[in-house]
Amino acid sequence: MKHEESFLKGVRGTKIYSQKWLPEHETKAILLVIHGLAEHSGRYANVVNYFVPLGYAVYALDHIGHGKSEGTRVYVERFEDFTDTIKIYFDMIRESHPDTPIFLVGHSMGALIGAFYLLDHQDELAGSVLSGASVKIPEDISPAIILVGKILSVLAPKMGLIQLEADGVSRDPEVVAAYVNDPLVTIGKYTTRLAAELLRAMKRVTTQASTIHLPLLLLQGSADTIVDPTGAQMLYDTVSSEDKTLKMYEGLYHEVFNEPERAQVLQDMEKWLDRQS
Repeated sequence: MKHEESFLKGVRGTKIYSQKWLPEHETKAILLVIHGLAEHSGRYANVVNYFVPLGYAVYALDHIGHGKSEGTRVYVERFEDFTDTIKIYFDMIRESHPDTPIFLVGHSMGALIGAFYLLDHQDELAGSVLSGASVKIPEDISPAIILVGKILSVLAPKMGLIQLEADGVSRDPEVVAAYVNDPLVTIGKYTTRLAAELLRAMKRVTTQASTIHLPLLLLQGSADTIVDPTGAQMLYDTVSSEDKTLKMYEGLYHEVFNEPERAQVLQDMEKWLDRQS
């Protein structure tokens, strides 16, 4: 496979890192991978190594404030900064591959970004795969806490608020160790502004999900402690897609592509993608 790295100009003139992996021969379809909170595009080697030899090209970027991209770490002015940058990147990919089907593949916060993106741009895509989708507002967050969060996002937008628990990423200790020791992963707390924008995006997705109608595959670990696993079921029940599939993997943690059973997850994704062609 061929691997290329580059930078593009995102919203607010931000320098955004991107990379792509191209098959040696004809490209049958493109996977546009959207990574999750506090991580980066380089953590999807299992997806790359599985699908590129099958003829898929994989394109991915680092969100603003993540990985090798510019911006305050795990901070965003407005949630649309994520999706508007994805749109810029998508248009660049489409220009290079005018007739190739493009599938959006989002994980965790990337699945929330992906679902938000689908609300406005789904007709440009052949389908979408959402993994560990962070689309449901946690039940333990009261309206009062949400109000306080909104106030803090204005008064102290870059103050650290919540930290992800690394042990919830995978049951594979090597994956957890690599995550913790990865210099491009932000281990500290993410900001009040980002937290408020995530909640705003979740609210829009949950209230407008019925407008999503493209082919959709949802992948979810039943033992996920980072996002509520019932969010995937909620999304599945709400979207209007005639072609929709929910794969709930018993006992798997948050990153199903990095779990010991990842071969089964990737095979299920391959079968679903094959049905779309």
